[in-house]
Amino acid sequence: MNSGTRRITVAGLLGAMSVVLAVSPIGRIPVPWTGMMATTMHLPAIVGGILEGPVVGAAVGLIFGLYSFLFPSAPFFKDPLVAIVPRLFIGAVAAWVFRLTKRAEWAAVAGTATNTLGVLGMLGVRGYLPWKALGAIAVTHGIPEIVLAVVVVGLFHRKVRVMSAGAR
Repeated sequence: MNSGTRRITVAGLLGAMSVVLAVSPIGRIPVPWTGMMATTMHLPAIVGGILEGPVVGAAVGLIFGLYSFLFPSAPFFKDPLVAIVPRLFIGAVAAWVFRLTKRAEWAAVAGTATNTLGVLGMLGVRGYLPWKALGAIAVTHGIPEIVLAVVVVGLFHRKVRVMSAGAR
């Protein structure tokens, strides 16, 4: 399989995974001590960025953002600047961090922070929520999502490395 076909295939599969996460209970995991939900829908964009680079990561993030825009879970996600634009950067940032550090866990932190801060930043800039509230949301959502991303992406990356080593 040539690299272009591989990238398109990976982007499509991970984009589909984002949609599956969005429509299933595992897309939003309850965080017991906060009464809130941690999202997992950004994880495929991070994985796409790590596996295939910033273009694939951005493409998977676009799929996540488009789904969020077309089927909004809150009224402010009807705004494409909130639902789509920040999601374009999740996988791209993760790819760049992975290229610099060679650590999937750091890429997971960066990609998750990009999602959280990008969406919350747009909510503030667009005037949907007060900045003070957004700071509290960043802590209560961002920290559990970062922990979850580090564990899931780290395990996934280790598994892919083992499978790749076995294929040689």
